[in-house]
Amino acid sequence: MEPEEALESESSEKSLFSSRHDYEESQEADETGTENPLLQPTLTGDVEGLQKIFEDPENPHHENAVQLLLEEDIVGRNLLYAACMAGKSDVIRALAKYGVNLNEKTARGYTLLHCAAAWGRLETLKALVELDVDIEALNFRGEKARDVAARYSQAECVHFLDRADARLILKKFITKSSLIITDPEKTPGKLFKEDKNAILNACRMKNEWLESHPEASISELFVQKQQLEDIVSPIIAKMSTPHHAVILEVNSPIKPLFDVMWNGDTLSLPSSTKIMSF
Repeated sequence: MEPEEALESESSEKSLFSSRHDYEESQEADETGTENPLLQPTLTGDVEGLQKIFEDPENPHHENAVQLLLEEDIVGRNLLYAACMAGKSDVIRALAKYGVNLNEKTARGYTLLHCAAAWGRLETLKALVELDVDIEALNFRGEKARDVAARYSQAECVHFLDRADARLILKKFITKSSLIITDPEKTPGKLFKEDKNAILNACRMKNEWLESHPEASISELFVQKQQLEDIVSPIIAKMSTPHHAVILEVNSPIKPLFDVMWNGDTLSLPSSTKIMSF
């Protein structure tokens, strides 16, 4: 049986993420009778003990520390999953400093975030989101971590992940709006200085708002997005609309000679004419 085939049974994810006791049993001893030296400090939250192994060259396990951390048990879980199951948020934060991939998936697409969500480890979810894990990652069922939390009635986790998703939506819209200025090739037309400043100021203010409101509600986040949208959308619409030009005789400013579509090309006109665009 593949490591995660049991996910399709009645016990679903929890047969993969099982229990701390089961995890300890699976890691206890191999053919040489040795236990993974990172196991106990991971499960007990001994951050200092883990740091000594990773940072002290004199420690006998120092050279193989990362390999030991990513070593998988018989059902394909490494020690990061153990930390999630045990709710050891400080351990996750500490181990993240050593270059481990917090977005790595199992064979069926499950991530650490899915694991923490299934077990209702709210503080661990918060730690992972603070570390910028992918909250949109899907498992083989097309489920995000939020969906897994909902399936196991982890209400607090569902609410937190919904808020995290709303924050991500606002962040993405800020980034998309900023690209109008930083990547003009992706814009539909010319951006005027006053419009550029309006977008810059709006994006800056929304980023500052996000930083100063870490606990903002979902409704507050969507209000902020709508406010930014109300500023940016009319500017994009204006950029997409072709400009017209009216050519007038200098000595007869009232009566236009003719209307032309103005696309930025140079026009050869008599010196007695001028162009007014709108």
